Amino acid sequence: MNKRLPSLSKDRLPAAIESILFVADEAVEISLLARALRRPADAIEQALEELQERCAEGGTRLQRTRDTVQLVTAPESGPFVERFLGLESRQRLSGAALESLAIIAYKQPMTRAGVEQVRGVNSDGAIASLIARGLVEEVGRAPGPGRPALLGTTLRFLEHFGLTKPGDLPPLPANGSILDLADGLAEASVSIDEEDDDAVEDETEAEAPAEEEGGAEEPVEDEEAAPAS
Repeated sequence: MNKRLPSLSKDRLPAAIESILFVADEAVEISLLARALRRPADAIEQALEELQERCAEGGTRLQRTRDTVQLVTAPESGPFVERFLGLESRQRLSGAALESLAIIAYKQPMTRAGVEQVRGVNSDGAIASLIARGLVEEVGRAPGPGRPALLGTTLRFLEHFGLTKPGDLPPLPANGSILDLADGLAEASVSIDEEDDDAVEDETEAEAPAEEEGGAEEPVEDEEAAPAS
C-alpha cells in the first residue's frame, strides 16, 4: 500500500520542490515534479518562480534548461566549494571552442555541419571538447539524410557562465557576426574565474595580517634580580 502523503498547501509547494531538487543527483524534469507532487504544471511553474526568488538571496541558484530544473551553488560561492571539494581550477576554453559554443548557444539546436558553415573551418575538435566538458550535448536528430545530431547547451553551460537560464544570454549584436559573441563569452568565463581567484586571494590576505599580528613575540630575557649591595 502506498503511504498517504500529507496535505501540501500552495505556500509550501516551493519548499517541497526545493527538497526534491536538493536530494536529486541530476536535473529533474518538471513533468516529474508535477507527478510526484500531484500538482498541475502551471502550479509547479509558479512555485519554481517563487523558489528562484528565494534562492537569489542564498547560497544556491535554480537553473533551468528546456524542461528540466536543478539546484546549483551560487557562482560567488564557487571558490569555497571548490576548495572544500579539492577541485582543480577550471581550464579556460580555447578560441575555437568559444566560437563553436557561441554558435550553438544562440542558434540551438545546431548540427556540426551548421557550426562549421558559420565558422568556415572544421569544428570536430572544438565540439568534442565542449561535449567532454559537459557544456554541450545531443538534444535530438535533424531530419534529412543521415539524421545528423542536433546540439544544444546544458545546465553545466549555465553554471559555467553564471546564468540561470538560456534567455539570460546577452542579445545578438545588431550589426555584427555571431562570432563576435565568442569574445563576450570569453570575458564572462574569465570574469567568473577571476572573481573566484579574487575571492580566495581576498580571504588569504585577510587571514595573513591576523597571523602576523598574532605571531610569536620576540622572546624577552628574564632579568635576574641584582644582588643586594
